[in-house]
Amino acid sequence: MNTKKILMVLTSHADLGNTGEKTGFWVEEFAAPYYTFKDAGITVTLASPLGGLAPIDPKSELEDFQTPATARYYADDETQSLINSTRVLSDINAEDFDAVFYPGGHGPLWDLTDNEYSIQLIQSFLAADKPVATVCHATAAILNVKDQDGEYVIKGKAVSGFTNSEEEAVQLTDIVPFLLEDELIKRGADFHKVDDWQAFAVQDSLIISGQNPASSTLAAQKLLSAITA
Repeated sequence: MNTKKILMVLTSHADLGNTGEKTGFWVEEFAAPYYTFKDAGITVTLASPLGGLAPIDPKSELEDFQTPATARYYADDETQSLINSTRVLSDINAEDFDAVFYPGGHGPLWDLTDNEYSIQLIQSFLAADKPVATVCHATAAILNVKDQDGEYVIKGKAVSGFTNSEEEAVQLTDIVPFLLEDELIKRGADFHKVDDWQAFAVQDSLIISGQNPASSTLAAQKLLSAITA
């Protein structure tokens, strides 16, 4: 029996800047990794900065963005109830888990980039030699994480995330608080990407990151391999 445990950290942020529109996490970026982990017998715990309901980006519920994983989620009342009752991030201890995964959506740009509990959590995972995985905009969660020497943990590391061209394609370049690709490069990351919307994930030591929604399963599989090898 698999006794491994993965923490998934979701955004609590629901407002898309000052547009009056809503955001949150992207359904596929949660559902694809979640079922990848569950099907492997992993115990999954969900947390978010505020706890309780983690908001779904309504755009991710549009028909164009549905996948077998999202269909499975919408038919899964038990998992939907977990999304409605996530644990409070500040109550989470990295010692209780083997790895952490951050699903994207635009929400994390606002509430996970500078969240002190999230930063401390990622520092704890890395210090304990445990892998940290992100996908799409959630790579913002590792932007401001530093190592014991005060250096950004992504400095010199191969990382990926939502690209400038993908942000331009969804017409949110002027809405988001920053462009993720630019900020990762500013902190010394070795930014890797492929063509827009293609599946791509990269692993460098303990840090695993995927480019976009299509990369969710790839990033999850790399995390799974890292803790079950």
